[in-house]
Amino acid sequence: MRMLFPALGLLLFGTAAQAADNGIYLGAAAIQAKLDNVGEDFDTGNLNDFEIDNTSWKLIGGFRPLDNFAVELNYIDLGDETRDIAGARLSADAKAYAAYAVGFFPIGPIDLYAKGGLVRWETEFNAAGFRLDDDGTEFGYGVGVQARLGSLGARLEYEQFDVDNTDGVEMLSLGVTWTFL
Repeated sequence: MRMLFPALGLLLFGTAAQAADNGIYLGAAAIQAKLDNVGEDFDTGNLNDFEIDNTSWKLIGGFRPLDNFAVELNYIDLGDETRDIAGARLSADAKAYAAYAVGFFPIGPIDLYAKGGLVRWETEFNAAGFRLDDDGTEFGYGVGVQARLGSLGARLEYEQFDVDNTDGVEMLSLGVTWTFL
């Protein structure tokens, strides 16, 4: 009987901690974004290795009404790159806005998840006075794992989406979220 009360208390606390992560959440993440062959459709032979490969950041906002489902908005700074190639100064800058549906598979304080949705991207490419601004909307997807301690979550995730005139974006991010009840 003495062991029953602590075990019951731990069970009740564990259930409350898991339920506490439903609601509105905000967060941020450090990302490693890679955008290969920027400007490839305008290639004259020298751009094949021009890429944005930066450590950057993203902002996260979402609503998780159920243990297994959330909707999420992200602002993603994909970074920039400047390089001199064949005597010409080249630069590129990229960012994106994403809206995802997120499906969670909770395993105790750990969530495995997959997400999919629309990503609105914007790129700017400058080469020796020539400027190309481009934007578009593509399907994006990702997978991740999240550890939760009450309202605090720590995430590791991989995301991918297409961007015109490139080989597309691949991102790896490490972030935190805080859920407001």
